Amino acid sequence: MTKEQKFYKAMQDVFIGAKIEGKGGFINLMRIKSNYYRKIEEILKKDIEKALKSYPSFRDELFDKLYSFFNRYFTESGSIYFNSTPFHNNIYEKVYTDEKDVILFWKTQMLYYVKTDRIFRSLPVEFDGFKFYFDASKIESKKANEKRSLIFELNKILEDETIVFDVLYSEKGTKTKQDEILKAIKKKGITITEEQLERAFRIFEKQSEVDFFINKNAKAFLQEQFKLWSYQYFWEGAKEWSADRVNQLQILKDIAFKLIDFISQFEDELVKIWNKPKFVKNSNYVITLDRILPACHSERSEESLKLVEKIKKHENIEEQIKEWQELGIVDENFKLNDVFTIDLTGKHLSKTYQHLPIDTRYFKDLELEILSQFEDLDKSLDGWLIKSENYQALNTILPKFKEKVQTIYIDPPFNLDSSDQFLYRTNYKDANWATLLENRLKLAKEWLNEKGSIFVRCDYNGNWIVRPIMDEIFNNNLRNEIAVKRTRTLKGESGRFHTAWESLYFYGKSEDTLFNGFRKLKPESEWKWVEMHLPGTRKDEDLLYRNFFGKSIKAPEGRRWALSQEALDDAISKGLVKMDEQTGMPKFFTKWETLGSNWTDISGYSPTHDFTTENSEELLQRAIESTSNKNHLIMDFFLGSGTTTAVAHKLGRKWLGVEMGEHFYTVVLPRMKKVLAYDKSGISKEVKEYQGGGFFRYYELEQYEETLANCKYEDGDLFQVPGRSPYQEYVFMKDEKMLECLEIDYENNKVKVDLDKLYPNIDIAETLSNLTGKWIKKIEADKVWLEGMDDPIDIKDLNYKLIKPLIWW
Repeated sequence: MTKEQKFYKAMQDVFIGAKIEGKGGFINLMRIKSNYYRKIEEILKKDIEKALKSYPSFRDELFDKLYSFFNRYFTESGSIYFNSTPFHNNIYEKVYTDEKDVILFWKTQMLYYVKTDRIFRSLPVEFDGFKFYFDASKIESKKANEKRSLIFELNKILEDETIVFDVLYSEKGTKTKQDEILKAIKKKGITITEEQLERAFRIFEKQSEVDFFINKNAKAFLQEQFKLWSYQYFWEGAKEWSADRVNQLQILKDIAFKLIDFISQFEDELVKIWNKPKFVKNSNYVITLDRILPACHSERSEESLKLVEKIKKHENIEEQIKEWQELGIVDENFKLNDVFTIDLTGKHLSKTYQHLPIDTRYFKDLELEILSQFEDLDKSLDGWLIKSENYQALNTILPKFKEKVQTIYIDPPFNLDSSDQFLYRTNYKDANWATLLENRLKLAKEWLNEKGSIFVRCDYNGNWIVRPIMDEIFNNNLRNEIAVKRTRTLKGESGRFHTAWESLYFYGKSEDTLFNGFRKLKPESEWKWVEMHLPGTRKDEDLLYRNFFGKSIKAPEGRRWALSQEALDDAISKGLVKMDEQTGMPKFFTKWETLGSNWTDISGYSPTHDFTTENSEELLQRAIESTSNKNHLIMDFFLGSGTTTAVAHKLGRKWLGVEMGEHFYTVVLPRMKKVLAYDKSGISKEVKEYQGGGFFRYYELEQYEETLANCKYEDGDLFQVPGRSPYQEYVFMKDEKMLECLEIDYENNKVKVDLDKLYPNIDIAETLSNLTGKWIKKIEADKVWLEGMDDPIDIKDLNYKLIKPLIWW
């Protein structure tokens, strides 16, 4: 292969990436890149031939140097970053800054981390005299970085006894039907064992795994790298600088920069899709009966009573009852008539069943009637559950929740001992994980109000990454590194001490972080009377006590007790303070101690929902109570099994949880329904205010992969403006993208919007609320009222300008 052929082959790899079979957005992306590359290659070849007319001897060197430069920055997935750049090429140029001695450097810090996935290709497999063929054309690529397993379906057996399988990703827990497959194969006279079949499956699954990234600014990155590389090449290789040599090097730079211009347009388009606000889909509400029919007699109580009766008589009520029984909320003896009791004052909800959680997915025709009970809908909600890859959620919903969150708690998965036991991916590379975390933490900071704080849990695998990233984003505002007891056993701990604790990093957004502290109960044997005194002194001749019995004990003017006056008054009223006759000082009966940064007195994990790494409710209680007050908003965007949202609800806080895996529906949602019904586990009994009841919304967000799959890009000529180079012109300007949902009505000079052409079950009200940042006040059949707007938005006759950022970018 000549140097010229080698270069063009490398360019094809850059634009098209690795060949991927199957269905989905990334397949669509590869097709788009391939079509555009064919057009740009023609233009590029003409420009190179024109430039080399005067310097034909420079031809081989030009292609050799272009290949040498570009090849080191492109990967199998088509991502643009440091792939094989040697150390001496100054990739650590930006480690040192004027403000700091050293900043954490990792090779993917200029990227958005999308996912890590296996690139499955159709594959023939032969061993022990058996022949297999695995057809990968039906695999639909993963939407995000969720953990999914493959299943194999027997397609046919050919005349030469080749066993053909279709390969798919498992949906809703489906598994390969090995017994049926073995029987079908044996019917054809092929004697095969279960072990041999499983070996064939394993061989197929061992295909290359690649990381998918998007460069945040590919043009700036590649131009900078070219300058660093060319300076070294120019100065180390130059003995003399003739005019011809300067012209040759200028040709090299011109061609390189033309390529960079064009390459960067693809990346810029991906950046726009990645950061595009996403549609809300499949939205439902969960509300307890007491929130539909309040105990107090209001003007609307009759309407509410009728509404509950409609729910009772609804055709889907049996499905709702079945769900309650599966959740253990009611038993098999439950009767609908027991929901109400009747006394002299009328008909009331039974206390036993007042917190039954109604899921509006069973009652979609009554949903608007349920929502109409609330004059200020969003502010009436206790929380939001969102099924989404968390970057998409943080970015899409930011306008609505910017600076509204008080406390964030996350426990991001990282390099745990066995990914098989978890419902999500855990085996990240260090650089991948650093990028994933940095991308999301930068957004998360914008969610916090000025007094807000964030807790990030990690272990020794990732502590060295978490700390510098958190320092950078949160301006070194570390409040505590808290030790959390580690109860899980780890593999491979022989020859070293058992890992007994993990870190919980507590950062504030500003110096003015809200902090309530936290007291814990001492063992009963340690309860005692302790002498109270002013800070820095045990006695003071000027102490004034006024009517000790039944009234306040006042500290001298200008001084204060170590305990607040409010707390002291409360302690006196409870008989916890007495006067010491000898010293004349008050004594305080204490059974509490102030909590320090060592939290190993409680379990860090509490695997009660089939989640090995589920954080304990006691741990979350400490984090939430110490940094927030009632009705403050708590958030977790690595929600896992839902402990953060469960504890926040029990403590009377608002909450928002994001989780991408299918266990959103099998673990998280059921758990929150049980919390509304009254969950007896965890901290429930000690939090006396928590008695059940609540109202929350749950929905899915459109994902990056889905946007890629739905984008329409034309195969026509490149978009060009006279006098401008096609390399510099934005090549995607005339493409349709997602404009198929618009239809121009020329007669009436209007644009009709039909979002059903994109996705079924789009929730326009919540989509617009997220997009505009305005909370929902009220929803009717065809209208939504957003806060601060005098007039409602007509959902049926939607103004296309409102949704433009969602469909064309």
